[in-house]
Amino acid sequence: MARLAQSKFTLSLLPLSGWRQILGEARSRILIWYLLLMSLSSVASVLTVRQLLFVRLDERVEQSLYQEVEEFRQLRNGRNPETGQPFDQDIKAIFDVFLSRNIPEDNEYLLAIVDGEFYKASSLALPMALRPDSVLMQEWAALTQPRQDGEATLSGTVLYLAEPITAAGQVRGVFVVAHMVSRDRAEVTESVLIIAQVSLVVLAIASALAWFAAGRVLAPLRLLSQTARLITESNLTERIPLERATGDIAELTRTFNDMLDRIEATFNSQRQLLNDVGHELRTPITIIRGHLELMGTTPQEQQETLDIVIDELDRMSRFIDELMLLAKAERPDFLFPEPIDLTAFTEELYAKITALGDRRWQLEAIAAGQLVGDRQRLTEAIVNLAQNATQHTRSGDTIALGSSCHNDQIHLWVRDTGEGIDPADQTRIFQRFVRGKSRYGRSDGSGLGLAIVQAIVQAHGGSIQLASQPDQGATFTLVLPLKPL
Repeated sequence: MARLAQSKFTLSLLPLSGWRQILGEARSRILIWYLLLMSLSSVASVLTVRQLLFVRLDERVEQSLYQEVEEFRQLRNGRNPETGQPFDQDIKAIFDVFLSRNIPEDNEYLLAIVDGEFYKASSLALPMALRPDSVLMQEWAALTQPRQDGEATLSGTVLYLAEPITAAGQVRGVFVVAHMVSRDRAEVTESVLIIAQVSLVVLAIASALAWFAAGRVLAPLRLLSQTARLITESNLTERIPLERATGDIAELTRTFNDMLDRIEATFNSQRQLLNDVGHELRTPITIIRGHLELMGTTPQEQQETLDIVIDELDRMSRFIDELMLLAKAERPDFLFPEPIDLTAFTEELYAKITALGDRRWQLEAIAAGQLVGDRQRLTEAIVNLAQNATQHTRSGDTIALGSSCHNDQIHLWVRDTGEGIDPADQTRIFQRFVRGKSRYGRSDGSGLGLAIVQAIVQAHGGSIQLASQPDQGATFTLVLPLKPL
C-alpha cells in the first residue's frame, strides 16, 4: 500500500514539474511578459478611451444645452412669425413657436413652465424624472435665477440648464433644456465593451503569433544549447551556423562560436604542451635511467654517473622553471611595473650581456627618457635575446644592444652579425619547444627562450619584431608602449 501511494504521489507531481519546465523556458517567459504588458496596456487603453468618451459626451451635452438656451433667447427678443409683432407678455406664444420649430437631440428634452405650472414639452413620452409631478419639475418652477446642474434620479443622471423668463419684473415662466446622459453613457459603455472584446480577440491572435515568432527568434538559442551538449573534450569542432541568426542573436552566436574557437585553441595548446613536455622530459629521464642502470662500482664511475645525472636534473629544473614562467605570464601579477630610466637601464643591460660570451659587444644607441615596466622581466627578455645571439654567432662576430624613442613607443633591440634566420623559420621560432638551427653547434636551450621573450613583451602591451636574412645576422626589436598599461 505504501508503494502504491508513493507511485500515485509521483505521478501527481509529473504534470506540475512539466508545467514548471514549460513555464521556465525563455519562450514561455517572453510570452508571459508579452501577455502581461499587452493586457495592462489594453486595460489602460480601454479605460482611457472610456473616460475620454465620457468627457467628450459631457462637453457635447453642455454645448447643446447652451445652444438651445441661446436660440430661445434670440426668439424671445424677436417677433412672433404669426402676427409679426413682438412677443411682449405672451409667454405661451414664445414656447409654442420655439417648440414647434426646434427638434432636440436624442435623449434631450425641451420643457416649458408657465406661471409655476408645467405647460408643454418637446416630447410626450417624458422620463419619470421629468414628468409634471416630479421633484425636479417643482424645483424648476420655483426658480428665479438661471441654473445649470446635474441630478441623479431613478431614471438616470440628468444634466440641465434652466432659464427663468421675466415679464414686468416678475418671473412668468421657466425654459428648461434637460439631457438624460445616463442613456448616452450606457451607449458609450456598450461601445467600450465591444472595443474590449475586440482587443481580447486581437490579444489572443497576437499571442499565438508571438508564440510562433518567439520560437523562430529563439531557434538559434536552442541550437546553441544543442551544440553545447555535443561539445566534449574530444569534440570541440561543433559550431552554430550564422544563417539562421540576425541582430543580437547573431552577435550572441558569433560570440559563442568565438568562445568555442578559443576553447578549442586552448585545448589544442594544452595537448601540444603535454606532448612537447612529455617529449622534452623523456630524453633526460632516459639518460638518467640508462646511466643509473649502467653505473659502475668504482668511485670514479659513480662520480661520472652522478655528474651526468645532476646535469640532466639541472636541465629538467630549468625547463620546469621556464614552463612555470610561461604559465604565470597569463596571470595579472606577472608584472610589477615601475618607472625605469632608459639611459641607466640600457647601460645596465649592456654590462650584463657582455659576460655571456667572447663576442664583439657594442652599445649602438641609448635613449633618454622614462619607461614604465617590470625591470626584472625586461632584463630577462634582453638577456634571453643576447644568449640566443651568442648561440648563432662565432667569436669575433658583433652583438649590439640599443634603445630609442619613437613617438609614444620605446624600442629595445639586440642585433648580431651571425648566421641569420631562414624566412621560413622566422614565424616558428617564437613557438614553444622550437629550436633554431645553428651551424655553429647544437643549442643547449629548451626551445622556450623566444616564447618567454614574446610573453614578457605582450604582457607589457608591446610586440617583438624580427629582421633577418641568412648569413646577414638578425635583429630582434622589443616595441614597448611609453605609457603604462
